Amino acid sequence: MKDLAQLYEYWCFLKIHHLLSKKYELLKQDIIKINRSGLFVTLDKSQQAKMVYKNPLNGEIFTLFYNTLPKGDRSPTLSQRPDNVLTLKKNDTAAEYKYIFDAKYRINPAYEGTPYFERYRMPGPEEDDINTMHRYRDAIVYSEGQGKEYERSMFGAYVLFPYHDEERFQQHKFYKSVEIINIGAFPFLPNSTSLMEKFLDEIIMDSPEKAYERTTRPRGTKEYYGNKLSGKNVLVGALSKRPQLEAALEHGFYHTPLRNITDHKVLTRLEYVALYQSIRLFGAEEAGISWYGRVKDWKVVPRSAITAIPSSRGATDELYVVFEVEEWVKREKAIVPAGHGIYRILYTTDYMLNRAKEVSELRLETEEELRDWREKRRAGKVKVTLDREHLDLGSAVLGIGLE
Repeated sequence: MKDLAQLYEYWCFLKIHHLLSKKYELLKQDIIKINRSGLFVTLDKSQQAKMVYKNPLNGEIFTLFYNTLPKGDRSPTLSQRPDNVLTLKKNDTAAEYKYIFDAKYRINPAYEGTPYFERYRMPGPEEDDINTMHRYRDAIVYSEGQGKEYERSMFGAYVLFPYHDEERFQQHKFYKSVEIINIGAFPFLPNSTSLMEKFLDEIIMDSPEKAYERTTRPRGTKEYYGNKLSGKNVLVGALSKRPQLEAALEHGFYHTPLRNITDHKVLTRLEYVALYQSIRLFGAEEAGISWYGRVKDWKVVPRSAITAIPSSRGATDELYVVFEVEEWVKREKAIVPAGHGIYRILYTTDYMLNRAKEVSELRLETEEELRDWREKRRAGKVKVTLDREHLDLGSAVLGIGLE
């Protein structure tokens, strides 16, 4: 015999699975098993279960856990075990985005004259249950191993409670709080699942930046990322011929005519140099930005002084900037041209260099532009236009169409 609260908890897990399985491919499940006695269902309060899905649009994998926390998550103080945890892995980052959906078979009817009615004017989840979501998000942390630094791993936590009027509940404070601080509630009954389904689709399609935006960030985060994106400290230089790549990697340097750098003060701010390989010289498979390195030193010398690679025009007295690189590092995945290249040089930040997938992204200036770009790109609505074939710091104008 099971009480209603426990049955509601089971139903919530199975219904979330049903909503996900309508649009996403089920890869693995351990609820239904077979042994010698036949077919049986393992879903039980004393046991654990998980369902693994794949998004057919982008190949991303996500997992729905029941009655357990994902590996690496724990509470250093008291044990925490929410009913359902959805863990999302996104292509643009190695981080995992985790959301708690806790079934609570309780509802406050908000009778007139009660404190609950005076605060919210309509039925909704109990305040204690919302406080539990705050506790879950703050108490559950992630660590890669003993002695490693703990990080808060839950991006949001929500109460699922038995209420039928979804349209009315959208005016409730605990529904609006989902958008504000990513903690709140969803009505969840057999004929009242549309708000939950819509939200699941949103967080699954979120870019990493949008997922991070949903959670409440520590004070000072805006300034932190402002500093990350301010001050362009990376020079991306185009290679003029194939042998230049071999010489640069072998001797640990990059050189470019001084006339390409119109503001000489930028030389004092540069911390990294990256190499751009054009399609014309290297072909489509090798084109893009694969190599970068930290600047150890730089100097201005005549072209005739650069002997590691002969000049195709012969030794000249034209001034060149030579960047000495500590060590060249190869990216796991190249930043691809995607239809646009770099003619001479381009300035960007190491923050953007580490996150860009296409050359055009290196022209983005702010965190908001990066977030909008990623959101639209995941939806296939990004259009890039240039005033010429190649990106160039001096005169190219980049237009990003977010349709």
